[in-house]
Amino acid sequence: MTPTQLKAFASVVRLASVKAAAKELGVTEAAVSMHVGHLRKELDDQLFVRTSSGLAFTPGGLRLASRGMEILGLQDRTVLEVGQARDGRRLLRLATTSLFAEHAAPGLIELFAGRAADLDVELSVCAPTQMPGLLAARTVDLAVGPAPSAPPDALVHKAFLNFEIVTVVGPTHPLAGRTVAPGQVRDQQWLLGPSAAHKESVISSMIRRIGVPEAQQTIFQSEAAAVEETKRGSGMALAVRFAVTADVSTGRLATVHGSALNARGGWAALALPAHSQTPATAELLRFITTPRATQAMVHGSGVGVGRFRPSVHVTLWS
Repeated sequence: MTPTQLKAFASVVRLASVKAAAKELGVTEAAVSMHVGHLRKELDDQLFVRTSSGLAFTPGGLRLASRGMEILGLQDRTVLEVGQARDGRRLLRLATTSLFAEHAAPGLIELFAGRAADLDVELSVCAPTQMPGLLAARTVDLAVGPAPSAPPDALVHKAFLNFEIVTVVGPTHPLAGRTVAPGQVRDQQWLLGPSAAHKESVISSMIRRIGVPEAQQTIFQSEAAAVEETKRGSGMALAVRFAVTADVSTGRLATVHGSALNARGGWAALALPAHSQTPATAELLRFITTPRATQAMVHGSGVGVGRFRPSVHVTLWS
């Protein structure tokens, strides 16, 4: 079983087409079929068959696809680590939600990476449902997202920071400082950040609980942009409390109160078991719960999410 054979089969599984896999890999269809044939012979499994609806995979074929992604991910990581060792640098790859990337990651990364001159940190933004797959494929070293109610058995889970989401408006808004029922704000214009687009997020859950129609939602490229627009206009926004405390205290923003207008959430770190972690991953898992780390995440010199260039990850399983 060779990496070339596994790459060919993984492409066939992901694209559900030998022809598409060949085009993606830049080889002929005959070459892809030859690699798959070698795997079938070696494993004594048909792996997949063609049907009128496309390709249908055997249980063994699906298992090979999963293991193949792990093997290929480990190979890529090994090549990367050898290069880093040669150049004397280490790389820590983080996957986080947009909310954490914007409000807490800048201070944490600045403090943690500043402790080691040979460490680079790469940040990518993705949905929480993608994180277990990225970790299993070793595409990232550590993921940060909502604290899961039932974390996967194969992953280490460490909760480290709680936060509160509050509803804010501009100081001249008619509802500024008032206590209202959901029905009174349902038809307001809501100015939201990218986390509202992920159904697993606290903010998305609040929007559903209030019952805000899609026509009343405007999504900005960052939470900060949505809040800035709220200061100038008549809309309402949902924001992390520690991120808007200064604006509320100086009167640039006002809070709106109500049973559905605030919520609590928490962030947790997910990683592979200890024996599969890089030293930098294990170090960050220890550091992330310290008072210094909490202080940096809440009060660090935050930057907008635009400073980061999130990678686009394509995985077999979601």
